[in-house]
Amino acid sequence: MSPLSTSRRTAGPKRSRQRVLSPAAVAVAGGALLAAACVLSLAVGARPVGWSTLLDTWTTFDPSLGDHLVVQSRVPRTLTGLLAGAALGLAGAAMQGVTRNPLADPGILGVNAGAALAIVAALFLFGIDGPAGYLWFAFAGAAAAAACVYAVASLGREGATPVKLALAGAALSAVLASVMNALLVLSQQTLDQFRFWQVGSLSGASTAELRTVLPFAVVGALVVVALGRSLNGLALGDDLARGLGQRVALTRAATAVGVVVLVGSATALAGPIAFVGLVVPHLVRALVGGDHRWLLPLSALLAPVLLLTADVTGRVVTPPGEVQAGIMTAVVGAPVFIALVTRRRVAGL
Repeated sequence: MSPLSTSRRTAGPKRSRQRVLSPAAVAVAGGALLAAACVLSLAVGARPVGWSTLLDTWTTFDPSLGDHLVVQSRVPRTLTGLLAGAALGLAGAAMQGVTRNPLADPGILGVNAGAALAIVAALFLFGIDGPAGYLWFAFAGAAAAAACVYAVASLGREGATPVKLALAGAALSAVLASVMNALLVLSQQTLDQFRFWQVGSLSGASTAELRTVLPFAVVGALVVVALGRSLNGLALGDDLARGLGQRVALTRAATAVGVVVLVGSATALAGPIAFVGLVVPHLVRALVGGDHRWLLPLSALLAPVLLLTADVTGRVVTPPGEVQAGIMTAVVGAPVFIALVTRRRVAGL
């Protein structure tokens, strides 16, 4: 028996063990989970609301009833979780694809920290308030942080390996956090306004602010999703992608623009929430494989489930107070990050 035939026979079981689920089935299940997370976000909190009351609020709203007003007040919070979660999930999946780095995440690579510092600086230096005013600062800060991390990680003969990117992102995040804290200490007004926002929260945005951020997030999402086939080519390596006729530099530049817009939108709305863009793409990849044509939209579908669930959990763990959503996602995401770093299969480690 030839070695070739032996290798084929041994490869068969391995391929079957790596078989993934149907993307359509995952999309249906993800849609059901997202609907359940939205219902929980509207019903659960310091003042629980019964399911019948929740239904009555949407069918026969009565502004004189306190429970109806409570449900109505939670709508912007739920919509913020949907928009910010989808943006962060998409950004994380795109960053992992364009850098071929399994550790890529807007929080780990310092992009969130850059957007957050720019927003705090806008308030401190210019008195700008609200997403409508500081959205462009968030974009600029996210772009500057991403460029700085990549430039630092590219130093040396090995280039921007996963570990170097993660270390550069962690170092930059620490520096930017120190500067941001200095600004907050110098201004009591800035500290009072952003002390909850800076750890990541869904409770601060209004419907008007959502309408301001939504168009930018949609544009960023369309840009990233449209690049799914090109990101599949980049996964094969730059040389092979060029051989297939792809314009590698243009793909990377377009992806970077989309990621910056998505992260800037999410950070302006909900603050610097980390680990959502790390955990969800890895989960989706384990379920449906690495095809970015499915990986990107499914990450956008499932990331709000994680963020809304974290927000709901934070409301009930320490009643009558609450733990901010950014802290709860870190509780989930930090062990996943450690597990990824310690796995021998992570390229470049």
